[in-house]
Amino acid sequence: MQISVKTINKVKVVEIEGKLNTRSAPDAEKQLARLIESGEKRILINIEKLGYVSSSGLRVLLATAKKLNSSGGELRICGVKDFVEEIFQISGFSTIFTIYENETEALKGF
Repeated sequence: MQISVKTINKVKVVEIEGKLNTRSAPDAEKQLARLIESGEKRILINIEKLGYVSSSGLRVLLATAKKLNSSGGELRICGVKDFVEEIFQISGFSTIFTIYENETEALKGF
C-alpha cells in the first residue's frame, strides 16, 4: 500500500494505492490520525487506485470519519471502483459515506 497526501483548496487529499488490509491498515490509520490531530477538518480519500479493501481497511475509514465528525470535520471518499465498490455496497458503507465519482466532484462545495 502507498499513501500520498496533497492539499487542494485547503482540503487534504489522501490517495491510497494498492491493498488496504490487515497488514497495511495500522499504517493508514496512523497517517490519517496525524492529519486530524494536526487540525485538518476536511479530508478527501481518493481510492481510485485501491485494488482491495478488507474489514480492517473499512474499519480505518469508519474510525477516521467518526474522528472527523466529532471534531466538526468531514470525510469524503472518491474513486470507488470495481471490487472495492462491491465491498462498499455489500457492507453498507456506500450509505454511510459521501462518495463521489472523482476528485473534482468531491472537492466541489467542500
